[in-house]
Amino acid sequence: MTDTYLWPPQPPAALPVRGRPERFPVRRLFFVGRNYLAHAAEMGMTVDKTKEEPFYFTKSADTLVPSGATVPFPPQTQDYHHEVELVVALGAPGFQVAAADAGALVFGYACGLDMTRRDLQLKARQTQRPWDLGKDVEGSAVVSEIVPLPGHLVDRGQISLAVNGQVRQHSDVSRLIWSVAELIADLSRYYHLQPGDLVFTGTPEGVGPVWPGDQLVGQVEGVAEVRLQVGPAA
Repeated sequence: MTDTYLWPPQPPAALPVRGRPERFPVRRLFFVGRNYLAHAAEMGMTVDKTKEEPFYFTKSADTLVPSGATVPFPPQTQDYHHEVELVVALGAPGFQVAAADAGALVFGYACGLDMTRRDLQLKARQTQRPWDLGKDVEGSAVVSEIVPLPGHLVDRGQISLAVNGQVRQHSDVSRLIWSVAELIADLSRYYHLQPGDLVFTGTPEGVGPVWPGDQLVGQVEGVAEVRLQVGPAA
């Protein structure tokens, strides 16, 4: 018997792959919080790797949009922020993976934007409530094409973001507190990681607000470029 639905289901989320006709089917979106010391400091926090573990939040696959999209300015915010990130695209399953073996899960990489309703995120943080209204925002996970680099662990390369041609964020992936291998290993303690999972590895300092009409360009050296136009409020 063929399944029938009350209305047509959404097509699966997917991204283009550089040099390949096939698209990369996206399963889950994991985000690492405060993974650059300077960004943690600008958010009023400190991170001591010797005493702490990485922490994560997620977004639904419905928030995913491809590079080059125009996304409406979201509702209920007056402080919509950009965050540029190196994104790891997983191509193999893994559970309780050692950091030394983490590269076996990597299919490739992308450059991504974790767009954030900062005022709602900070309000939630102050009241010790979940960040969902600040982070899991329609159109807030913007990702470039996936660049195949199977088995490779990116551990350096400039990362930057410009708004209307003015650089706001600039750092290097080598300044990640927890490396790509460490993040994959740590996440795999809590989840059975699967092909199609994306891991946003954290943003450097310089986050700030954007407004309708702004044009964003993010880059990770040796990986890819991501672009976003902020549209009028829907």
